[in-house]
Amino acid sequence: MKQLGFGTMRLPVAHGQVDLKETEKLFDRFLAAGFTYFDTAYGYHDYKSELAVREALVKRHPRESFLLADKMPVWLAKEPADLDRLFNEQLEKTGAGYFDYYLLHALGGKNLEAADAVDAWSFALKKKDEGLVKRVGFSFHDTPETLEKILSAHPEMEFVQLQINYADWESERVQSRRCYETARRHGKDVIIMEPVRGGSLAQLQPSLAAPFEAYAPDATLASWALRFCASLDGVIMVLSGMSDMAQVEDNIKTFSPLSALDQAERAVVEKVREALAQIPSIPCTRCNYCTETCPAEIPIPAILRALNDSRIYGDAYAAAQYASACKDKAQASACLGCEGCLFRCPQHIKITEHLREAASKFERGDD
Repeated sequence: MKQLGFGTMRLPVAHGQVDLKETEKLFDRFLAAGFTYFDTAYGYHDYKSELAVREALVKRHPRESFLLADKMPVWLAKEPADLDRLFNEQLEKTGAGYFDYYLLHALGGKNLEAADAVDAWSFALKKKDEGLVKRVGFSFHDTPETLEKILSAHPEMEFVQLQINYADWESERVQSRRCYETARRHGKDVIIMEPVRGGSLAQLQPSLAAPFEAYAPDATLASWALRFCASLDGVIMVLSGMSDMAQVEDNIKTFSPLSALDQAERAVVEKVREALAQIPSIPCTRCNYCTETCPAEIPIPAILRALNDSRIYGDAYAAAQYASACKDKAQASACLGCEGCLFRCPQHIKITEHLREAASKFERGDD
């Protein structure tokens, strides 16, 4: 099994919907290159990702030619019966018949409490016994101490999906390294999400990218980020949310074949990581969980990106990004302060505070 997986959180979009024709092309190219792992979830693309997977993948390719991972949205399960209902809905939407990898989704905080309340652990094992799931695990967004407790209580889990990238490796907030080390200490396989940190590591400003370009002028920034993750021991899959053919081709090139980072290359990555650590930024990965619960329908990830751009490129550039993000949509000042977004954010971002900052910075000349 090759280590590159196709994440379906960021499929190509046209007219506000997943562009199925373009998605088919991306999936076909990925499979033709010998890669087989696809990852989806209940809520991706406004609950349409699983349907897109059915149309672009399941209906068009033999089931044995690919591996499919899906995730249980534990926060929607109020009682044990909800788990069966949600799982059956996922089987129907994907048309896959079974899932090769099945995860309890985004554990940590209230989601972990929800999983425990309905004993989602036993449910996952039951589905494995029934042959509807091949391997069971969970994705995780919390502290290494919480991960230690989970893995000690549930050694039956076969793998862990973690947010890992070189920028977050020593982050006090994400603690990628410590979470990775915890999973490996328990002997668990690791699947990596956000290896390019929502695409941000593929578009560094020139001063930050300089060490990479000086060492390997022809290597893309994304390839450095992916190779960092794939070089870690025990990593069985590195997920990349690919949105266009250029990204697919670049990732295929990086993994065909994969060349693990050597000592000199690791030193280059560390130099860039240290430079990035000096720049204060909002760690949004554009997962869009926050927008699913926003009653004002504020384009939160785009606004947070504009704030980050202002810190790197200046207010004039960022103001244009903000105006584009809020065109025909609510501005940051429309925030009701309900804080529903705070509970859904895997990165634990203080979203409401940043929305007030954005309103002050970018809406000062508005009526």
